[in-house]
Amino acid sequence: MQSALSIVDLKKTYKTGLQALKGVSLEIPAGDFFALLGPNGAGKTTLISITAGLTTKTSGTVSVFGHNIETEPEGAKAQIGLVGQEINFNPFEKPIDIVTNQGGYYGMSRSRALPRAEQLLSDLGLGDKMHGKAMELSGGMKRRLMIARALVHTPRFLILDEPTAGVDVELRRGMWDYLKKLTSEGLTILLTTHYLEEAEQLAKHVAIINKGEIVVNGTMQGILAQHGDGEGKDEYGAGQLERVFLKLTSHK
Repeated sequence: MQSALSIVDLKKTYKTGLQALKGVSLEIPAGDFFALLGPNGAGKTTLISITAGLTTKTSGTVSVFGHNIETEPEGAKAQIGLVGQEINFNPFEKPIDIVTNQGGYYGMSRSRALPRAEQLLSDLGLGDKMHGKAMELSGGMKRRLMIARALVHTPRFLILDEPTAGVDVELRRGMWDYLKKLTSEGLTILLTTHYLEEAEQLAKHVAIINKGEIVVNGTMQGILAQHGDGEGKDEYGAGQLERVFLKLTSHK
């Protein structure tokens, strides 16, 4: 099976001397819903930034659908839709313009990008908001606008870095239903989240990174079977994945 993302021995050392990634290797199969989990500062965002071409690596190789990010950066970037942690669009612009203009950065004509933007915004529940100002949207709606923007050029690989931070439960569920539908149609998704119950329900495969190293990687089912305790929720309401996560990332 073709890999959506192939990472081999990826290392990143910042000028401060901080080793953010210490030889990470990772394969994400095409069409997968993959969760990359880890505590703050574990290296998740660095890995994503390198994959998306926002940060340079120290060594190692990264390929997106066979396109090496170093030798074929344009080919790799064309495959990727990125939803970062920060809200980073012009709040005075209209959502329809934010999404349509993004298509232009990928060489889409306005006549092709505009109907695609209208469809995405409607699918994500923003149909009646697309001609107002982006600043008028709620926090959850802004997150969904960022997903629409990331999808406008029809990427094959969607990266979601903490996409539901600050989003209420109802909006999160609607967002996940939509993303699960896209995965069923062939889109590959890489998710980082602190909502571990969501990851447990959504992801087929999971890797946990801690202090720049992958500590576990496999199917969600297999990892819960191998490292879990088979119980339901504990006294603090933590699910199985949360307990596995704490066990593998604490005191290391």
